[in-house]
Amino acid sequence: MKKFTKLALATSVALSANAMAMQAMDDASLSATTGQDGLSIGIGISRVEIGKVFIHDNDGLADTALGGTGDAGAIYIKANGSGQTAAHGVVIGANYDNNGAYLLASRNLADLTIDSDAGDANPFINIAAKVSGLDINIGEIGVVASAVQGADNTADGGEDNTDTLRRGGKGVENAILTGLSVKTGPMSANIQLGAAPQGAMIKLNATMIGGLTIENLGIVDNSTKQGTGDGSKDNRAAGVLHLDKIQVADAGQLDLALNQSISIFGTDAANTTYPNGYIRIVSTSGAHDNYVTGVRIGSDSAASIGDVEIQNMQTYYGAPAALGGTGYQQGAIITIAGH
Repeated sequence: MKKFTKLALATSVALSANAMAMQAMDDASLSATTGQDGLSIGIGISRVEIGKVFIHDNDGLADTALGGTGDAGAIYIKANGSGQTAAHGVVIGANYDNNGAYLLASRNLADLTIDSDAGDANPFINIAAKVSGLDINIGEIGVVASAVQGADNTADGGEDNTDTLRRGGKGVENAILTGLSVKTGPMSANIQLGAAPQGAMIKLNATMIGGLTIENLGIVDNSTKQGTGDGSKDNRAAGVLHLDKIQVADAGQLDLALNQSISIFGTDAANTTYPNGYIRIVSTSGAHDNYVTGVRIGSDSAASIGDVEIQNMQTYYGAPAALGGTGYQQGAIITIAGH
């Protein structure tokens, strides 16, 4: 895509719509009640619903050898007609499992403590964030041709968005994932803005109680679809690899440790790979256990072939010293950049 970071922008726009749900105390009020300066914010949102999400790639894929046309396309998320995503593409709420064991003591979706500091001649804002366990439900994810913003696209199979900010998609929609649900335990992070004496903009160093659970994940293969794909004669449905549940925890444990640093790098002419900047996520977590329940091939109604268990899986980054590197380091580095 031209700018992968549009995903982060889409997320921030969605959350800004709920800004009125936040309750804050100013420095004077907080100091009077606790003896501490600073700002405390409790985000009292219990549920967020989003109809659709589109991430538009305005110049498409130019390589015709790979089937590209250079026309704008979009990744979409929409309702899939099932469960919590029956009418909404994204539904986010608190994780109320085990009688609220995964909620913050405040019962807020998130609690923030904000302080400004002079630093060592380099002032910064420090935001200590605690996030409740989440129940995230995502509908169908796929790809579609981008429509024209603020125009009537009905002739091309889209919607009439005349006199609106909407753009959306048009024509054939090809699903990639049928949907999924993600459940987390409580998490904490420390964010520094202005300067970052902690070494990164965002530091995650916490334990997710109960680990990470992903449910009802279906991976779609549209290359096998025929005709309308409704499953009738001569209209074979696309194949689906369906996984009932994926669970991830630290090796030999039920919880999952989070140790990540997230940084955004700017323009750097010396960087020939990403000269215009990039996001880097460095994870230094240890080995994990993974358990996949109910592997179904063909469709979500096919008989399960059984479960898959992976114990003590550890990833590494870096190169061995024999090749001029500093040796293998436990964890992973993820880089996100436009092209």
